[in-house]
Amino acid sequence: MKQPHVSGFVSILGRPNVGKSTLMNALLGAKVAIVADKPQTTRNVIQGVHTDPGAQVVLLDTPGILEPKNLLHKRMNERVKEAMQGRDLLLFCVDAMRPFQPEDEAALEWIRDVRIPVILVFTKIDLLERKSDLLPLIEAYRAKHDFLEIVPVSSAKGDGIMRLRRLIVSKLPEGPRYFPEDYLTDQPERFLAAELIREQILNLTHREVPHSVAVFIDKWEEVTRKEGGTLTRIMATVHVERSGHKGIIIGRGGEMMKKIGTAARQQMEEILDRKIFLEVFVKVSEEWREKEQFLNELDASSVASGPTGGETA
Repeated sequence: MKQPHVSGFVSILGRPNVGKSTLMNALLGAKVAIVADKPQTTRNVIQGVHTDPGAQVVLLDTPGILEPKNLLHKRMNERVKEAMQGRDLLLFCVDAMRPFQPEDEAALEWIRDVRIPVILVFTKIDLLERKSDLLPLIEAYRAKHDFLEIVPVSSAKGDGIMRLRRLIVSKLPEGPRYFPEDYLTDQPERFLAAELIREQILNLTHREVPHSVAVFIDKWEEVTRKEGGTLTRIMATVHVERSGHKGIIIGRGGEMMKKIGTAARQQMEEILDRKIFLEVFVKVSEEWREKEQFLNELDASSVASGPTGGETA
């Protein structure tokens, strides 16, 4: 007897910097979400789809749950709430290296009253000296919520990923294939390009810079090359809130900007599978995280040009 096809929507939740995006990339076996060791890396809900012959899992990576300090944070929290509506399953991620804190209690409030099964996922277990060190943390969380299952994983090394993927599939209802077999993500190429630039800024600059960085794709055009094939020309503007941050991103003699641009371009060429010509500008936009119009333009920038201007480096 043929097994029924199962499908469903699974949102990945948790505090900032617990490895949600890395987990989604690992479950998909492909990179669709940027990754950095800084909190608040993910600002939007990013969708990725894993398809097997008998199942299709639609994963949604969400911003980290936090106490909002500005309008941007409030919007991020709203996106988390929206991503919890009508889901078949939730993955609540916890950093295995981080002791239980008051902020964790606050994050648990988000799932306390939902009528959706929740799998507790402990991430970064490869960093533990002894796996037994995780037991007190497991018990602390087990006492706080009736989780469907508890799964420790290492997204970096792949430990527990197959088990988690099988568990997710086993808990999904019978349903159709929502997307074509080769469909991976709903993110437009423009959005992905902007995110890859921001990822390199997160990874290469000082800790105080990333939160105040927004990236707009100002121009995207396909150019026929004389030697054959096409070249994608991309112009992007990095917006920061302070002139000091602008100086850090550009660097002495433009060296930092060159590193950022080169690393981002290489990532784009690998993921988009084409030659890229990338120009990046930097502009100071004071207190952009508190400006509704700017945030509206940032939300729309994945499909249309955002504010232009700035200085090249």
